[in-house]
Amino acid sequence: MPNSWKFLRGKSTLVNHQKCHDQETCHVCKACGKTFSQKVFQKFHTGVKYYECGDSGKTFHHKLTLVHHQRIHTGERPYECSECGKAFNNRSHLTRHEKVHTGERPFECSKCGKAFAHSSSLIEHWRVHTRERPYECSECGKAFAHSSSLIEHWRVHTRERPYECSECGKFFSQNSILIKHQKIHTGERPYECSECGKFFSRKSCLIYHWRVHTGERPYECSECGRAFNNNSHLVRHHRVHTQERPYECSQCRKTFSERSTLVQHQTVHTRERTYECGYCGKIFSRLSNLAQHKRIHT
Repeated sequence: MPNSWKFLRGKSTLVNHQKCHDQETCHVCKACGKTFSQKVFQKFHTGVKYYECGDSGKTFHHKLTLVHHQRIHTGERPYECSECGKAFNNRSHLTRHEKVHTGERPFECSKCGKAFAHSSSLIEHWRVHTRERPYECSECGKAFAHSSSLIEHWRVHTRERPYECSECGKFFSQNSILIKHQKIHTGERPYECSECGKFFSRKSCLIYHWRVHTGERPYECSECGRAFNNNSHLVRHHRVHTQERPYECSQCRKTFSERSTLVQHQTVHTRERTYECGYCGKIFSRLSNLAQHKRIHT
C-alpha cells in the first residue's frame, strides 16, 4: 500500500485532510513538523491560548472556557437546582449537586463496597486503604491524605484562627471546632449513653465514653504496642517515640509535645496564678505546685 494512502472516517475529515496536500492551506508546526488542515488545530497543538479575559488577563484555548471563567467576575449563576433553588455557574457543578437530592452514589469502592456520589470522594476514600498521603507540609514535612487537612494543619504554623464565636469572641483554626465549641453556649447535649444515661454534646464524645463500659482500646501504638481508647491519646503518646514538640511558646520559643503543657508554661510569662491554697491563701500557677505546698499543712 503506498505511503500516501490514508483511510479516514468521515467526508469532512477527508476534505480537511486533503487540504494538507495543498501547501498553501497546510499549517506546519515549526517545532515538530506536524501538519494541520486548520490554523486553529495548529494553535491548540502548540499551546497557543487566544481567548483572553478582560478582567484578569487569563487566556484560554476555548471560548466556552472563557465564558465559564468570566462568571467568576460577573457572579452569574445560570444553572439552578429545581429542588432547593441553589444556583451554580457551571452545569457540571449543578449535576454534581443534584446527587445530594437523588441519593445517587454511582462510585463504589472495590475494596470495601462503600459508595460515593462523586468520583473525587472515592479517590479520597481510596487513600484509607492505600495509606497514601500526597499532601506534604513544606514547614515540618508532615503528610496528609486530603488537601483540606493540610490547610487546617498549616494553621499550626501560621497560628491563623479565622473562625470566630459570635457569643464570646473566641477564635478557632477550624470551623468544625467552632461548631463544637458553640454547644457550650447552647447547652445542647443530644447524645445519650444507653448504659448509664449520661449525655454528651458530641457524638464522638459518646463513642469515646462508651469504651469505658466496653473496655475497648482500638488504637494501638506501632512502636510499643500500647493501646488507647482514643485516637488523640495515641497521637499524644506517639510523641514519646518521635520526640515531636509541635507547640511553641511565642514568648521564649520553648517547644512542648502537648498543648496543655504549653498553656501551663505560658503562665510563667503572664504571671497568671490560678491555684489557691485553702489553708493559707497562697496562690500557684500550677496545680502540682499547690499539691506539693499542701504537704506543709498536712
